[in-house]
Amino acid sequence: MFACFFASFLQVLSDPQKRAIYDQYGEEGLNDIPPAGYGNGSNGPNSRNAEDIFAEFFGSSPFGFQSESGATAGNGMFDSNNMFRSEGTTTTGTAPKKPPPVESKLPCTLEELYSGSTRKMKISRTVVDSHGRQAQETEILTIDVKPGWKKGTKITFPDKGNEQPNQLPADLVFVIDEKPHDVYKRDGNELMINRRVTLAEALGGTTASIDTLDGRTLSVPVTDIISPGFELVVPREGMPIAKEPGNRGDLRIKFEVKFPTKLTTEQRAGLKRALGG
Repeated sequence: MFACFFASFLQVLSDPQKRAIYDQYGEEGLNDIPPAGYGNGSNGPNSRNAEDIFAEFFGSSPFGFQSESGATAGNGMFDSNNMFRSEGTTTTGTAPKKPPPVESKLPCTLEELYSGSTRKMKISRTVVDSHGRQAQETEILTIDVKPGWKKGTKITFPDKGNEQPNQLPADLVFVIDEKPHDVYKRDGNELMINRRVTLAEALGGTTASIDTLDGRTLSVPVTDIISPGFELVVPREGMPIAKEPGNRGDLRIKFEVKFPTKLTTEQRAGLKRALGG
């Protein structure tokens, strides 16, 4: 009803004679004038329907009217079945979902994380063939462990997880895990090692011999007096820094002084003389 009233009002605006009568006498003045379309075989004020008149002024109809051809008017935001259907939605179903990644630990020695290594991992996974049937597949994946990688570093192989019907394959993720070392302990980019020295070495000086993780031997002279808790820092002999190729952290040597359990009378006397006691 609103559409018919609006269409009639638009006809008044588009007809100079009717507009003049409306401006002077209002709507009652228009009722005394026979509609221009009567007598020509049409069914209303004009052979054009409300949708066509509105479209002439505004380009499209927001009312969802059916045109004479049977097509639904509008811009795609309305239809006769679902007034609030948004543009671009489909009724053919949702897209296949991708399941969460499958994670697996990759234990590495400190030597592998120091120098880098290449690991071959044999995996067995479920795949779906072209007929929708599931089958087992075996594959060997290559992982290049970079020098300096830390515990928790993730290596992702897209779509290498198990497949299920009507689902995308999951990603396969390997997470670096660090095996404990017998000699060294890692702290970020630094390496720490403990060394025991005798009281004579602690007071008289010594040279610490250190076997590195890549097979070298470091000779570190110690000229300072080693007191309990003494620590010596060797620059750039720690772990490689993954984000800074060619750069390394520091090596920290922590010393423990081994005191003698007993001394002879002569040894005691000699120490007192030497130490000024």
